[in-house]
Amino acid sequence: MTLITKRDEQITEFFTSLDEMQACLEDAQAETKPSLNGERYFTDQEVSERLKISRRTLQDYRNQGIISYIQLGGKIIYRESDLQKLLEQNYFPAWRDIEK
Repeated sequence: MTLITKRDEQITEFFTSLDEMQACLEDAQAETKPSLNGERYFTDQEVSERLKISRRTLQDYRNQGIISYIQLGGKIIYRESDLQKLLEQNYFPAWRDIEK
């Protein structure tokens, strides 16, 4: 009969795996935004990072009526569904895909 202690290699690996899983779950939770009535909202910074544009360009898009937004006091937020719609409206398929 073998006595298993907390210093046993299998036990150490098991707890290391648990720690890694916990870290992954915490990262995923930190990146997930809660929804309001099933809709997620993003800040200027989040939208500019996702679209790879500057915040100034984002402001120009708002001023030109290109992108929809919500302004609450001095805070501006964007609905995920509005961003998705904007991307779909401005999608141009590759011309090689069209010919096939």
